[in-house]
Amino acid sequence: MSKTTLDIGILFFPGMTQLDVTGPFEVLARLPGARMHLLWKTIEPITSDVGLTLMPTTTFADCPQLDVLCVGGGPGQTALMDDMEVLDFVARAGASARYVTSVCAGCFILAGAGLLDGYKSACHWLSRDQLGILGAIPVKERIVVDRNRISGGGVTAGIDFAFAVAAELCGDEVAKRIQLFLEYDPKPPFDISEDNAPAEVLAEIRAAARPLLEERRRSSERALARMRDAKAVADAGAAQ
Repeated sequence: MSKTTLDIGILFFPGMTQLDVTGPFEVLARLPGARMHLLWKTIEPITSDVGLTLMPTTTFADCPQLDVLCVGGGPGQTALMDDMEVLDFVARAGASARYVTSVCAGCFILAGAGLLDGYKSACHWLSRDQLGILGAIPVKERIVVDRNRISGGGVTAGIDFAFAVAAELCGDEVAKRIQLFLEYDPKPPFDISEDNAPAEVLAEIRAAARPLLEERRRSSERALARMRDAKAVADAGAAQ
C-alpha cells in the first residue's frame, strides 16, 4: 500500500533565522498529505536570532521516519556544531529521509552531521567559501539539487527552494498551484545582490559579520576534527 502522507521535518533551534524555514513551511505545509514536524529536543519555546518566539511540535525522540528533512541556519548554528545530540539526530534522520535539504547556513549542520561529503550545496554568500571545510562542494546558485540533496541560498532563497522541493514531491502542477495561491511573484524594490553591490557596502557587511564568520569557521573545523577521529577509530577497529 503506497504512502499517502508526507512527513516533513524542520529543525528548530535557538538563534535560528526563522525565515530560513518559515518560508519553506508556508509552501510545504500546503502539499497534499503533508504532516509537518517542527523538531527540537523539547517542546518548549525557542527564540530566533531577532527575537521571534517559535514553538517546536515534535521532539527528536518522537520524530517519525521523514520524507523530507529541512535545516535552516542563523547565528545559533555554530553552537549546534558542538552539540552531539543534535548532530546525531540529524545524521539519523537524514540517513533515512527521501530528501535531505537545507537553507542558508543550515548546510553546515548537515555537513557537520556527515551528510554533505561530496555533495554540491548552496549557501548564504557570506559563508559559501567555508563550506568546503566539511567536504561539501559550494555552488553559487539560489537552488542546488544534487541527487537527493536540495539546498537554498541565503534566507529568502528558502521560498524558491520550497517550490523546487514541492515539485520533486508532488509534481510541477501542484507546486505551480501553490505558488499562484500564495501570489509568489516577487518584485524587489531594489536591484542589489552580491554581484552588483558597491564594494564598500560588501566590505561593511563582511566586517560586521566577521565575528560570526570566524566562529562558524572554528565550529566547522572542530566538527571536521571529530569526524576524522571517528573515522580513524572505525578504520582501526575494522583492521583488527
